[in-house]
Amino acid sequence: MAGMGSCARAPDPTANGPAAAGEVNLYSARHYDSDKALYAAFEEETGITVNVIEAQGPVLLERLKAEGANSPADVFLTVDVGNLHRAKAQNVFQPTQSSVLTNSVPAHLRDADGHWVAIAKRARVFVVNPALAPPERLSRYEDLADPQWRGQICVRSSNNVYNVSLLGALIEHWGAPAARDWAAGVVANFARAPQGGDTDQLRAVAAGACSIALVNHYYFARLIASTNAEDQAAAAKLQLIFPGQSGENAFGAHVNVTGAGLAAHAPNRDNAMRFLEFLVSPTAQTILAEGAFEYPASNGANVPETLLAFGDFSEDQLPIGAIGPRESEALAIFDAVGWP
Repeated sequence: MAGMGSCARAPDPTANGPAAAGEVNLYSARHYDSDKALYAAFEEETGITVNVIEAQGPVLLERLKAEGANSPADVFLTVDVGNLHRAKAQNVFQPTQSSVLTNSVPAHLRDADGHWVAIAKRARVFVVNPALAPPERLSRYEDLADPQWRGQICVRSSNNVYNVSLLGALIEHWGAPAARDWAAGVVANFARAPQGGDTDQLRAVAAGACSIALVNHYYFARLIASTNAEDQAAAAKLQLIFPGQSGENAFGAHVNVTGAGLAAHAPNRDNAMRFLEFLVSPTAQTILAEGAFEYPASNGANVPETLLAFGDFSEDQLPIGAIGPRESEALAIFDAVGWP
């Protein structure tokens, strides 16, 4: 786990009492070099120094709980609504009231009680080899369970947060029995046992090990934007499909989020609120989109050509906060149907 770092200087994060004026302490579960540009832009705009601790979301959550009222954290930033749900449930956030946040980010991408807000979106999509899986046969999440795709699907393991959140959303839409049938149908269509990350699924489709991958959109965007010749050759064989765009009971593509909230014992509350509001500004949203190929959570950002080339899509309007409480139910279903 990295220590507290900053674009400018690094104070002692264990010191008692509020940090010096002009600082904000961020605990971040993100690991993108492009986020350094985000912090630098905030520092330039406000004069407030951003001090950062980076680690995996669950590690930071445990640290916040252990530190309690002595925590130096002002803002907790993490990926996946499941992590945000656990953080809220374990009281490491405090509610906020901000017209900037509520006016910038749609209601379905904010916690109903004001504990966290989405700052970027991640669509869970199909990427196919159109020579092996005709795209016109794949328009809904339900299609992944169709027997015509026996031995054709590559996907990550069931404990991956992106799959857990997707299944949680399907439980909300369809009910648990139908979601269980879907998961069982997908398992029956596995080309191989789940293994690796989303990029590994894309490479497997390009190599012909399977025809269809279920991935987050930005992994494909990164493959397209890669300067590696092998990645470029793999990307050229693939096509992205946004599920749920048409047909009976279509609800749009499932989106997960990167989100952030005000830490429960933030010593620099005002600076933390300025940072949260900055994260949904056009400047920050453009940096997030261009640096990590995530979709903006608010309007006004410049979207990179790689994302624009994917085309417009309708996203699921399900309040994303409803997905987190379904986590244990989703995991039980995965276990019951034999999704490793």
